[in-house]
Amino acid sequence: MTFSRRVFLTVFRPLLNILFSWRVTGNENVPVTGPVILTANHVSAADPFFLAFGLPRWIDFMAKEELFRSAFVRAIFRWAGSFSIRREGEMRHTQGVLNQAIGVLERGSMLGIFPEGSRSRDGKLRKARTGCAVLASQADVPVLPVGIAGTDKLGGISWLWKRPPIVVNIGKPFRVTPAQGRLGRAQRQCLTTQIMSEIANLLPPEQRGAYERHEDREG
Repeated sequence: MTFSRRVFLTVFRPLLNILFSWRVTGNENVPVTGPVILTANHVSAADPFFLAFGLPRWIDFMAKEELFRSAFVRAIFRWAGSFSIRREGEMRHTQGVLNQAIGVLERGSMLGIFPEGSRSRDGKLRKARTGCAVLASQADVPVLPVGIAGTDKLGGISWLWKRPPIVVNIGKPFRVTPAQGRLGRAQRQCLTTQIMSEIANLLPPEQRGAYERHEDREG
């Protein structure tokens, strides 16, 4: 972690603690070193901040292209190590993003991805895109699932005095099946479901949405 990033976390973490009632569980599951893909649900613009301040490692995030249109914001994201992804783009752009992501992992860094691709408006998990699963399979690195609960209550201004409880729940890292050539559609969907199910298990039942487990269908 660079000196400027360390200073940023040190200075602003107390402010986050003052403004929000939040806690982190499972920090012992975070790999201390080495490449890892952090995957989390996404319901609020505040989610990346709780991840950045809650985990003991710096996170290089994938972020939607629209956030990079302002020169000022783009400079901040570049400083933070984030890079843009076009949610609906040509194969050439998709391959370029994949190469950037692999480059982050080859440097031994933590790459942050929200597999759903955009924020969930109702707080429940949405069907995820398969790009994260493809990356995890090709890179063959650990995937760290994280469930964020409570940030869906941050809309409006009333949260300032209501201070809804927010929990960042970190699961145990796991690996998906390494790619042997190009992944077929069924393989991509299967690996995506595996990743999202791990995230769902870290969330309250009412937030699991598309990946809610039905006990009567298991076994």
